Amino acid sequence: MKNFKANPETIIKEMLQTAGANKIEDLFSQINEKARIKSLNLPEALSEMETQKIVKRLAKTNKTDYAYFIGAGAYKRFIPAAVSQIASRFEFNTAYTPYQPEISQGTLQVIYEFQSMICDITGMDVCNASVYDAATACAEAMLMASRISGRKKILISAALNNQYKEVVNTYAHAGNIIIEEVSQKDFKTDIEVIKEKMVSGEYAGLIIQNPNFYGTIEDIDIIKNIKKDPKTLLIVCIEPISASVLKSPVSYGADITIGDVQSFGNAVSFGGPYAGFIAVLDKYKRQMPGRIVGKTIDADGKDAYTLTLQAREQHIRREKATGNICSNQGLAVLNSVVYLSLLGLNGIQQAAYLSASNARKLAIGLKTKGINVLNKSFFNEFVIEVESADKFLEEMKQKGILAGIKINNKNILVCTTEINTGDEINKYIDCI
Repeated sequence: MKNFKANPETIIKEMLQTAGANKIEDLFSQINEKARIKSLNLPEALSEMETQKIVKRLAKTNKTDYAYFIGAGAYKRFIPAAVSQIASRFEFNTAYTPYQPEISQGTLQVIYEFQSMICDITGMDVCNASVYDAATACAEAMLMASRISGRKKILISAALNNQYKEVVNTYAHAGNIIIEEVSQKDFKTDIEVIKEKMVSGEYAGLIIQNPNFYGTIEDIDIIKNIKKDPKTLLIVCIEPISASVLKSPVSYGADITIGDVQSFGNAVSFGGPYAGFIAVLDKYKRQMPGRIVGKTIDADGKDAYTLTLQAREQHIRREKATGNICSNQGLAVLNSVVYLSLLGLNGIQQAAYLSASNARKLAIGLKTKGINVLNKSFFNEFVIEVESADKFLEEMKQKGILAGIKINNKNILVCTTEINTGDEINKYIDCI
């Protein structure tokens, strides 16, 4: 047994001999001198008790009492305390990625329930175990459409979330796919442009968001009735809370439905973690990236869960894989399943109705103060026009209100959810 009380200099000398180096500096000889960190400039080590006191003091400087009217894909919603309590139970502390999945029955059941719930919400036939976020889901749906149709052109609405578009463009560049953007008018996708292009037979699919990035409810029924080439897939990106009160994607002809379940029991948390989903018609299930969990009966006649499809390159040959980095978001999915189980359809609809109702109260109040609301048919987000977006947002912040997200110098995207109280809405209006 080694002597762990050996002199540090002796240990360093032995390690250098093993590595074939004369001195520690030799270990870094291949790193450019300019890239080397001379010193980390760290303070002296502290005990755990001392560290806690410092962290608590720093935490007190955070301002957390703002009235919150920010959305754009990241929604601050009410999360019952039971969600974290249930999700943190030891029964769920299984492997993040179950490489021997059938021994992780709890994880598999959660994913199976998640898939089933998303199918209920969207009306689609099959859902995958999740992907990283809605942006990734958009990109993967684009690749799916290209594989299914054999085409290299995709139509994308200009009213799609800009962050989603950036990810789609990155994937498209690597996949030699041509992106064509459909313009928007008054914060709504230009349906006339879609009518002209959908009949050409050139496009693998159309990606459209409903409600779109600006909060507008799109004229999806019109798109459904447009004569289109059968190989051109309709890919709809949704905010799933809204789907509980708006028409389901399958009702207006969606071939692929994508979105993010951050609204389902996942805190904003400085931008993550989120979980995207891809739900499709049954005929496209084998082109989905990621995993699909299925339910069966074991040898004893009991319910058992298994990975029915494993389409990523860690499981099958790379050239046959339909996805690469698309592991499911285990904890975010678990939070979503617990949240949906606790609230049920009625609870989700109540959250949706409150969000929409609050948005209308705020919009009507702002109009009485002379503020222009630029889109009409919105769900819980809308665009306002001001003289200077930067000045408006800063002045509102000084009054304790995070008033929205700047779109350009004169336009701000405002969002409400069920957490916004009547007093907060009135304060927003009174501060104009």
